[in-house]
Amino acid sequence: MNIKISISRSAIKVSSNARGWARSKMADEITTMAMEKDSEKSNSTGIPGATFVEDVDAFMQKPDNSEGAEGVLQRLDEQHNKYKFMEYNLVTKKNRLKSQIPDIKTSLDIVRHMKSKKDSVDPIKTQFLLSDQLYAKASIPPTDKVCLWLGANVMLEYNLEDAEALLIKNLEAANNSLDQVDDDLGYLRDQTTTVEVNMARVYNWDVKRRGGDKPASSS
Repeated sequence: MNIKISISRSAIKVSSNARGWARSKMADEITTMAMEKDSEKSNSTGIPGATFVEDVDAFMQKPDNSEGAEGVLQRLDEQHNKYKFMEYNLVTKKNRLKSQIPDIKTSLDIVRHMKSKKDSVDPIKTQFLLSDQLYAKASIPPTDKVCLWLGANVMLEYNLEDAEALLIKNLEAANNSLDQVDDDLGYLRDQTTTVEVNMARVYNWDVKRRGGDKPASSS
């Protein structure tokens, strides 16, 4: 468990990713791609959609595909690689959120426990982390202050009500973000499958065309 509690000037320091995930959210937004004009549709987060090639003959006659099957396959392969890159980023973001949400929940439980004990005369008995696998016992007097890590070695003091409201807000945002990532991953996999089918259809079209261009052998 990554939660650490210690005593400092009558305030309890709760170390969590309550705000850290939000600070890195903008840096981890889905990378947008520039794709061919036929892929103008996108989902709610701006992931470009892949257009299914139903009529390969008509598709290959478009001016954009004048380079032939080899050039079209190369462009489709680049599109496929971009989808795979976006999928990798989303999976990384999902794993990070899945590890941060339990930390936020634990911090929220600690703050709520502190609120229930702030009017008590009895100190809070707890343990704080000194290093990996090493804990020390602590007796903490009742307090109405808590310090939350914001990330980058920055800590800010809150009263218990504000800390609880902040953690609830961040927990809700993290859960919503996780749901959105799951939706984006499903959408991405559909688009990846569409591109793979398009590549197979163009390749088979080219093989058939090349076979038809061969002169018939004389008997």
